Amino acid sequence: MYFMALATDYDGTLAEEGTVRPETLEALRRLKETGRKLLLVTGRELPDLKRVFPEIDLFDKVVVENGALLYSPDSGEETPIAPAPPPEFVERLRQKGVDDISVGRSIVATWEPHQAAALEAINELGLELEIIFNKGAVMVLPTGVNKATGLKAALKEMQLSFLNVVAVGDAENDHALLRMCGCGAAVANALPALKDTADFALEGARGDGVEELIAAIVERDYAFCTNQRHQVPVGEGENGSVEIGPPDVLLIAGSSSVGKSTLATALSERLRERRFQFCVFDPAGDYEDLESVVTVGNGSTTPTVSQVLEILANPDDNVVVSALGLEPKERPSFFAKLMPGLSALRARTGRPHWLIIDEAHHLMPAARDGEPEPLSEGISGMIMITDHPDAFSPKALAAVTAVVALGSEARQAIESFCGAVGEAPPAGLDQVREDDELLFWRRATGTFVQRIRAEKPKQVLRRQTRKHAEGHLGEEASFYFRGPENRMNLRAHNLTIFLQIAEGIDEETWEHHLRAGDYSKWFGDRIGDQDFAQEVAGIEEDRSLSPAASRKRLAEAVRRRYTLPASGKD
Repeated sequence: MYFMALATDYDGTLAEEGTVRPETLEALRRLKETGRKLLLVTGRELPDLKRVFPEIDLFDKVVVENGALLYSPDSGEETPIAPAPPPEFVERLRQKGVDDISVGRSIVATWEPHQAAALEAINELGLELEIIFNKGAVMVLPTGVNKATGLKAALKEMQLSFLNVVAVGDAENDHALLRMCGCGAAVANALPALKDTADFALEGARGDGVEELIAAIVERDYAFCTNQRHQVPVGEGENGSVEIGPPDVLLIAGSSSVGKSTLATALSERLRERRFQFCVFDPAGDYEDLESVVTVGNGSTTPTVSQVLEILANPDDNVVVSALGLEPKERPSFFAKLMPGLSALRARTGRPHWLIIDEAHHLMPAARDGEPEPLSEGISGMIMITDHPDAFSPKALAAVTAVVALGSEARQAIESFCGAVGEAPPAGLDQVREDDELLFWRRATGTFVQRIRAEKPKQVLRRQTRKHAEGHLGEEASFYFRGPENRMNLRAHNLTIFLQIAEGIDEETWEHHLRAGDYSKWFGDRIGDQDFAQEVAGIEEDRSLSPAASRKRLAEAVRRRYTLPASGKD
């Protein structure tokens, strides 16, 4: 199961004129019976929603006030995600003759045409607020708060990835929601602009459309919404990019030292760019230096299953399981112990989305001497790397959906695989002609082998970036803590100094740079780490964090990514 949750808007999507039909409620129950989760994401305030929708307990999490407040029906807990509205703003609206006002925990709502008065009040008071429209409704919230940020907070509590969520909506305030999720749908009555944002438009309006969507999720899962967000490029062929997706099991085969690990490194980078979570089983220590990855174990320390699962509990973390500390004969047994935990995590959350397994023929051999088979049923989202494609267990071979073969013996590698599975070699099978060329075969009756140019890793560039980040940056590349009105001028010429200064400066200076987005700009423009800059921007935009919490979150992220020593202080 790939799509693990449905996130739905309320008015105009789930409900018509504030009411949800019994047939729609029954469809929601059927979806929950499959083990999937339900999230309600709405602009309504919580008391009002409870009044019109007594079945709210059907949902696992409810995001109200257009992303500003998180409600857990099972416990009744309410978690503010954004600060309370400024009283002076509400008073200024009333002074301007706006009487039809609703004030929530964070939201201030009214109706058109009062958006002009709201904008005037925001500008006059110099507030960091923005106006969001919803089919005639005018909602005022702190800058950066929307349905996507609210859903992100809910998913974090549920340990789910947005890639495993299907979202559905109908109005202007649903754009961010649909863009964020792994699949976005618009009901038939949705605004035309939202249908353009969505991956597809449903035939049914409101509840009919939601019922249609639920039926597609249950019957087809990933297959009903195969968009580019989930595709991972392997290389470039004559007809464009050659890609794999979450249902695939890719076999990378070739003799020693032909670039299998290099291709796997490139694929791991593409996975990270698409925000997939992955777990690498690394017998030889080839992947310990991957960017944005936590390594468990090394040449002197053996990994544990609990360590791996603890790291993967956070959807934003990737892990390399280094088996260097294990004797070669111990590795298959450890792998067999690890896989049930990974399979259980996948069954519950849909992740890690991909498993990358090097020297896979040693871990899943054809003959196991009575040991249990490590692979469960329904294998998917896996990249297996091997010198011997004919030495796998039958279950592993049967699961392969695509084969990549490298090096001067690429043709023989595919022939060896076909012999092991009892299939005739595919048409178009030939040797590679150039060093960066490889053979790609989508395993299916009548398909041809393609010669493609392999994806290249950016690892060399990123190692240089990390070197600069940990070394001595020039004046232009350094970060300067100046604070409001340039009252100070503290230079950080590397990340260690940056964290030391950040720990000691006053809250006003810290918040000045945080709210201006200066930290993410530095990491992106000066350090040259665009991926990490996006992560830092998420911390900058999280208005629920106190100055101390945002400072700690950023420090932890920097140390995790660049493996800097901890300061020993909180």
